[in-house]
Amino acid sequence: MPERLTRVAHLFARLPGVGEKTAQRFALFVATADEEVARDLGAELAALRDHVRPCERCGNIAELAEGAQPGEVARCAICRDERRDKALLCVVARVQDLLAIERSGVMRGKYFVLGRLLSPLDGISAEDLPLERLRRIVEDPAAPVNEVLVATPPSVDGEATALLVAREMAALGARVTRIASGVPHGGDLEFADQVTLGRAIEGRKSFG
Repeated sequence: MPERLTRVAHLFARLPGVGEKTAQRFALFVATADEEVARDLGAELAALRDHVRPCERCGNIAELAEGAQPGEVARCAICRDERRDKALLCVVARVQDLLAIERSGVMRGKYFVLGRLLSPLDGISAEDLPLERLRRIVEDPAAPVNEVLVATPPSVDGEATALLVAREMAALGARVTRIASGVPHGGDLEFADQVTLGRAIEGRKSFG
């Protein structure tokens, strides 16, 4: 391939979940598709980092208002929504997790994105998590938080992070809850792992 096309393919390959062949296919499509597609994509990518950045309060993705001044902070649509329950704060690891919970339509509180999980193998310790910013939100007298829902993934790192967050928030007097985990809808018990089945049974509820 031409050198310029190869460079574009290498950039596509740096995206998560994109392999070498997929990256080449993306690059070839951009090079051979309607010229307007390539130019629109390039313009939007160039402007993306100037207008979209993490929310100053919760860490979600936010877009700066038109005409924003340099250095102006961004607030996401969820943080700006006054209809949200300010007393309920859901702590997630990644923006992708926040979006997944939002799609369920059952979470009407606010969010806080940690951005990472505790991971000693990767050198990520408690000091690398934004716990101080989380404390300030929970203790904000203008919008006190009564319940902190910890929605980190049910993995080793996710559980360790959940325990850390629970300890920190309990020290502030907040009620701490954890998302339940169990057998997925439509799943067969035969193929569920022991941990999942154990938690499903421990988290059983009244029925009928």
